[in-house]
Amino acid sequence: MAVGLARSAALVLAAAVLCVVAFSEDEQLENLRFVQHAQDAPLVSHFNYIVVGGGTSGCPLAATLSEHSRVLLLERGGLPYRNMSNQEHFTDALADTSLASPAQRFISEDGVVNARARVLGGGSCLNAGFYTRASNEYVRTAGWDARLVNSSYRWVERALVFRPDVPPWQAALRDALLEAGVTPDNGFTFDHVTGTKIGGTIFDNSGQRHTAADFLRHARPRGLNVVLYATVSRILFRTQEGVPYPVAYGVVFVDPLGVQHRVYLRDGPKNEVILTAGALGSPQLLMLSGVGPQAHLEAHGIQVLVDQPMVGQGVADNPMNSVFIPSPVPVGLSLVQVVGITKSGSFIEGVSGSEFGIPVSDGARRLANFGLFSPQTGQLGTLPPRQRTPEALQRAAEAMRRLDRRAFRGGFILEKILGPVSSGHIELRSTDPRANPAVTFNYFQEAEDVERCVQGIQTIERVIQSRAFSNYTYANASVESIFTDSANFPVNLLPRHLNDSRSPEQYCKETVMTIWHYHGGCHVGAVVDDQYRVFGVQGLRVIDSSTFRYSPGTNPQATVMMLGRYMGVKIQAERWK
Repeated sequence: MAVGLARSAALVLAAAVLCVVAFSEDEQLENLRFVQHAQDAPLVSHFNYIVVGGGTSGCPLAATLSEHSRVLLLERGGLPYRNMSNQEHFTDALADTSLASPAQRFISEDGVVNARARVLGGGSCLNAGFYTRASNEYVRTAGWDARLVNSSYRWVERALVFRPDVPPWQAALRDALLEAGVTPDNGFTFDHVTGTKIGGTIFDNSGQRHTAADFLRHARPRGLNVVLYATVSRILFRTQEGVPYPVAYGVVFVDPLGVQHRVYLRDGPKNEVILTAGALGSPQLLMLSGVGPQAHLEAHGIQVLVDQPMVGQGVADNPMNSVFIPSPVPVGLSLVQVVGITKSGSFIEGVSGSEFGIPVSDGARRLANFGLFSPQTGQLGTLPPRQRTPEALQRAAEAMRRLDRRAFRGGFILEKILGPVSSGHIELRSTDPRANPAVTFNYFQEAEDVERCVQGIQTIERVIQSRAFSNYTYANASVESIFTDSANFPVNLLPRHLNDSRSPEQYCKETVMTIWHYHGGCHVGAVVDDQYRVFGVQGLRVIDSSTFRYSPGTNPQATVMMLGRYMGVKIQAERWK
């Protein structure tokens, strides 16, 4: 029974983007007077700081800088707070044809389906909500001030982090990890320590998501302007007598009608343009502005301002592999709450679903779904973006209605590796700032990454076979059959070997997915200095995950938010020296 159900589910179940889009609607940002649409923005304006990218680091940075300065925050997407159902968000993201879509989907050159946030709050609007700090070793290696790091984490945690209620499936996963040897039991903690723990979440006790956009409620209203649907096309530079490097003095952004707006820095040596557009957006914008590898820029007809060969290099994404565990009993909805941090460098997490988004109808054409970690996504993820329409979503739902509902009952156990060691690069596809760049992550190129994945898969096998998890597995289902069925899920566009037995190494490489933890492309020491100032120019910084060589902790959003606050405090202190 279990094998047959799992194989039915394999026709439609796949993981493409981990998200349940449920937002807190109290005190909505749209009621704050400093938020406006790009079409309503002036054609020319002046600020002390121009922050490009209203995402996970940009929002806390802008809120902090606004305490004593005039700050403009430019975001290419819209508000995360909308009075609509989860399904409408989900359909919008899959269709990917509207600026209102909170996610811009793309396929990496590796053949892995990905998504890039396009919404105020960035990836915190689309992820699984798990919150955990970087390790102490990571903080020391980064050269950060440990005391300021801790106070910045606490600032973030007071604003939007909660202790989760742990449902039975997650509790069973925790106990199974301990039984499988991922010890000790560290209980509830934000800290990154070896063993099994319960982490924080940005979902409150009523199930509503909170996002980085919430930080803007703590901004000084007179110190901040937020402009939505503003696509920055380039950074403006000029040369000054006696200054050896080009100086950033503003940006150009385009509104949805194609009208160009210019924003200039106010006079003063400490005013700056700051990129917080993420691991894909920040390297892309540097290259569009003439800062990047000379030959590549010239091939696109871009005038080279600074030949900087390391822009766009060292881009990485922690590969994720998952296995779907069919359950003989109903399983409640839960996102990541428990994590096993192994000594071998793999991290084990899990998500469970209330029958994983089986389509239902209440007369209002509604689909229950598990966000973008759902059966519908599995079908649509392999379609070209223009074909991901609401009609295609409906066809996927109709196909699922014909399957045994028990096929959708269960949960995914996920494995992500530390690092990774493997990395790739970003290149421009065109000079259109609205287009995604070409991204190559080189998943599992290095043997060390494969070995960590294999050890993570072996840990998952022990979890599945544990007594603690036995209530959520079929007695007649073998571990081999469970992994074989999961290997048939259409999770990427890579070629498959159609054999019934796969080595763990083959499973890792063939079922690789993104966990949306992109980083690199503007590394500290290569593109920016230890204060995140871009080499070769003045008045420009990059403060986001593109500066990371490795992903912090098991899930990076806590550290990216912390970095926004951390650098905001430091930049303010520099201003008043």
